[in-house]
Amino acid sequence: MNNIVKFLDDNLEYVKHEVIEDTIYITVVSNRTLVKCPYCSKESKKLHSYYIRSFQDLPIQDKKVIVVIKNRKFICENQECSKKTFSENFSCIEFKSKKSKRLIKYIIDLSMRISSIDASNMLRKNVVNVGKSTIYNILKKRETRS
Repeated sequence: MNNIVKFLDDNLEYVKHEVIEDTIYITVVSNRTLVKCPYCSKESKKLHSYYIRSFQDLPIQDKKVIVVIKNRKFICENQECSKKTFSENFSCIEFKSKKSKRLIKYIIDLSMRISSIDASNMLRKNVVNVGKSTIYNILKKRETRS
């Protein structure tokens, strides 16, 4: 299971997993000791707090996958930084997103070939709960970044 977690981000370590009905919950933690402030790039190891964050990833064996992270908040050690605290970021997920980057890519790839209604129906069969309006919003965000 640790190998599957490493596909998401090398900085994540597998803790445990639990299967509840049609969903696999994979709990992970960060293995970093130093984390860069996204605002000033100074490294910090001064822990402020943590919170539980979860996001959906690609399904495994027709089961929905939810990754649960004990996400840490750090105190920026740069006195001149405009932000005093910051959250740890991971390469597998965008800021405040509820879906992994690879799940979003899968949704985009599918929806570019068929209509958003058909894509939504097909994804629901593959235990990815996403509606046509969500697909539209994902495609719209993709357009504004290009």
